[in-house]
Amino acid sequence: MERLPRYRTGDPELDAAVAELVTRAGAVEHVDLVFEMIVSALRMAGDAAARGDFKIANSALKEMRYAFHVFEPYRGQRKVAIFGSARTMPEDPLYEQARAFAAAMAERDWMVITGAGPGIMSAGIEGAGTENSFGVNIRLPFEAATSQFIADDPKLINFRYFFTRKLAFIKESHGFVLLPGGFGTMDEAFELLTLVQTGKSHPAPIVLLEVPGGTYWASWQRFVEDELLARRLISPDDLDLVHITDDVDDAVREIEGFYSNFHSIRFVDRALVLRLRRLPSDEELERLNEDFADILTGGRIEPTQPSQAEIADHDHVQLARIRLRFDRTHWARLRKLIDAVNHPSSTAGASRPAPAIADEPDTVSGDATLNTPGVA
Repeated sequence: MERLPRYRTGDPELDAAVAELVTRAGAVEHVDLVFEMIVSALRMAGDAAARGDFKIANSALKEMRYAFHVFEPYRGQRKVAIFGSARTMPEDPLYEQARAFAAAMAERDWMVITGAGPGIMSAGIEGAGTENSFGVNIRLPFEAATSQFIADDPKLINFRYFFTRKLAFIKESHGFVLLPGGFGTMDEAFELLTLVQTGKSHPAPIVLLEVPGGTYWASWQRFVEDELLARRLISPDDLDLVHITDDVDDAVREIEGFYSNFHSIRFVDRALVLRLRRLPSDEELERLNEDFADILTGGRIEPTQPSQAEIADHDHVQLARIRLRFDRTHWARLRKLIDAVNHPSSTAGASRPAPAIADEPDTVSGDATLNTPGVA
């Protein structure tokens, strides 16, 4: 390690020993982060942290490491998370709705991630097939039976903590479908919406799926509108973060349509870069600038080339790009911009080719502070 990170133990000799240990372990990539992770453990020891605190940190890190390991071979495939009640019986129409949705997504080469338990989770795995499914199970004293469809599969991950389990769901999923459920489903719904609303998670399609004639999500929407929106506890645009439907085909279209042109985002320097399959036409781009000027801190929405940072990371440099000075506040409006990029007006002009990759891109390299799961 040529230069130690700024985050250290405070003891130069100990820092040097940690650096030597990292080198001896054969870490050749991200050595600065490996160094800092070890330093965090040593600093906890120096803080005389309670054993319970050590147990939480230790278990959380081990769970995250194993989850990353399981998902790594499948990072190139889109995945949809399915949430819902563990108490839904196979004869319930909701079970068939979840099973049919998962089957339809698997037919389109998507994988599913469920909680690996019974009910809606089992329906999702049954529909997609074990080969297309991940199970992120939580160990509970009740409702803990693992679905028979994935009990012995290597893509089953058992978690002790809800927060590490939720991290796996959010980090690895490109879309989310929620069916009626209890406190757990409500917790997942509101936390997911909070993360997307505040930009702590990448933009993604969120579908609330019912059966024809069902009242669950309609009642939920009334509560949100009457108690949250009416009191100005949320913004009207925040309602655009979800799509409520009772039709499986409509749910599939919503998930797939989000990626019909949009691919992913990344912050480079102080600009937000949207990676796309095709650039907007001049007319479409002008309309984007007119319609979304309110979320810009300056400048315009414009085509750009891959930044030096993206090229260095091999970060989807083959894709087209637009960039904007996003205010990092109005994430629901950003979702609407993505919708506009995916579904431009039929009167818009023809699309144009992506700009060629230059040896020295105009954009200045910077840290990727938010980057969606990439699909090559």
